[in-house]
Amino acid sequence: MTKEETRELQRIAQRIRLGIVKSIAAAGSGHPGGSLSVADIMATLYFREMKIDSKNPTWPDRDRFVMSKGHAAPALYATLAEAGFIPKEELATLRKFGSRLQGHPSMRHVPGVEMSTGSLGQGLSAANGMAIAAKLDKRPTRVYVILGDGEAQEGQIWEASMTSVHRKLDNLMAFFDYNGLQIDGKITDVKSFTEPAAKWRAFGWHVLEIDGHDIEAIYAACEEARATKGKPTMVVAHTIKGKGVPFMENVVDWHGKAPSEEQAEDAVSHLEASLS
Repeated sequence: MTKEETRELQRIAQRIRLGIVKSIAAAGSGHPGGSLSVADIMATLYFREMKIDSKNPTWPDRDRFVMSKGHAAPALYATLAEAGFIPKEELATLRKFGSRLQGHPSMRHVPGVEMSTGSLGQGLSAANGMAIAAKLDKRPTRVYVILGDGEAQEGQIWEASMTSVHRKLDNLMAFFDYNGLQIDGKITDVKSFTEPAAKWRAFGWHVLEIDGHDIEAIYAACEEARATKGKPTMVVAHTIKGKGVPFMENVVDWHGKAPSEEQAEDAVSHLEASLS
C-alpha cells in the first residue's frame, strides 16, 4: 500500500466518523463511542480489502461483513453510505420513524447489511455459518466480523470460537474492538477480561495484536489472515472509544448518548478540519 493510498483510507475513515456524528446528532440518540472506535477498520475493509459491489449487493461471490456489536450500526451505515450502498442523505434519518436505518442493523431493509444484529454475542455464530456455507459451495467468499470487548463476555462468543477452529474456517477473520469500555464502565470492572489474545490463542485461533487506528497495520493483518490456512484469524485491535472526537475519547459516558447541538458542531468542525 502506498502512502497516498494510506492517506486516502485515513480520509475515508474521517468521513465515516463525520457520518456517525451527524447521524447520531440528527437522531438525538445512538452509540457514538464504539462506532467511532471502528472507523479505521471499516474504511480498510470496505475500501481496500473486501470484494463487494454496491450496484450488485447480493452478488453471490461477495465477501460478507457482520457487525456483531450491533449498537455500532451508525459506523456500518456511514460506511455503506460512503461505499454507495445507500444515499448519504439517508444518514439523517437514523432511528426516525419509518426509516430503514434502525438503531440496530436490519438485513431485511438495508442493502449491504448481511446480518441483523443487536443481541450481543450472536454475530460470530452467524459469521461461522456464512464461512461454512462458502466452503460448502466452494465460493471464494471471505467473512469479516467485528466483536465488542464487552460483548466478548457473552458465553456464546466462546462456543462460536470453538466452532470456528473446529471447522478450520480460514476464510473467517474477526476483529476484537479492544477499547476497554462498555456501557457500565471499564470492562475489567464489569467482568474481568484480561489477555484476550492469549484466550483466543488457547482456543486455537491465529491471533494478531495491532493498533486498531493504524491503517497499514489493519491491512497487513488482512494480508496475513488471507495467507493463513487451516484456522481463523482474530485481530485484537487496540482502539480508543470515541476516537476522532477529543471530548468523547476514552469517556464511558459516550457509549450510548447523542451530543448536544453545540457538541455536534464542535465534533463536526474538528473532523472537517482533519480533512483539509
